[in-house]
Amino acid sequence: SNNSIYIRHAKAREIHIWQNENDLNPTKSISDSLSFTDSIFVTTNGDIYVDNGDNDLVNKWIVENEIWASVMNVTSYCYGLFIDIYEGLYCSMSRYNQVAKKWSNGTTAIVAGIFFEGSESDMLYGPMGIFVDINLDLYVADCYNDRIQLFRSNQRNGITVAGNGSTRLTIELYFPSGIVLDGDQHLFIVDSGNHRIIGSDVNGFRCIFGCSGESGSTNDKLSNPQTISFDSYGNIYVTDGSNHRIQKIVKNNI
Repeated sequence: SNNSIYIRHAKAREIHIWQNENDLNPTKSISDSLSFTDSIFVTTNGDIYVDNGDNDLVNKWIVENEIWASVMNVTSYCYGLFIDIYEGLYCSMSRYNQVAKKWSNGTTAIVAGIFFEGSESDMLYGPMGIFVDINLDLYVADCYNDRIQLFRSNQRNGITVAGNGSTRLTIELYFPSGIVLDGDQHLFIVDSGNHRIIGSDVNGFRCIFGCSGESGSTNDKLSNPQTISFDSYGNIYVTDGSNHRIQKIVKNNI
């Protein structure tokens, strides 16, 4: 909410926070003892949820008293984490082709996928990034099915809204790994296998960055991008995986 950047530095076992992206060094670093981390989610009040993969946990850094707490038991690492508007916690378990949810009352259940990989409407294959909108509709980057699945609230059969099997196949995807909705409910996708970012508007889907589809390290290219976020100005930040960097895509250039 204040345009700070949060990055989990796996090798150093620290979370780095930049309150000013122009500073060379982070404003603050938080030490952790997490064994393996695939995802991070920051709430508007500054609490940090982090995947603690090898320990089958999700941990939370509570900003008020600056302590760590375990908040969810899982059976796999979480490639994607998300907190909905009612403080429901979602974990995308790529290894088991499912998405789990823990409600604020402590109840945990599978809300998408059936454990076995597949391409039917109730199945997933290597789910990665997830996003939940204000209606509690769940969007899943169904990576190895090369599609984006939408699971309406309390529905176990998904609708393919982009990629392989979509009724309006306006763009093909290859290993989509991250998704986010903007304030106008337009969908933005990290098309990892094609090294590009896809956006939608009233006319459907289009490439907005890395549109050559080629891997590279110049400022106009990405290499196996993974996740995506917006700041309050509409600029896009991308974890540019194989280039070991964060790339900013300025709104006016989209």
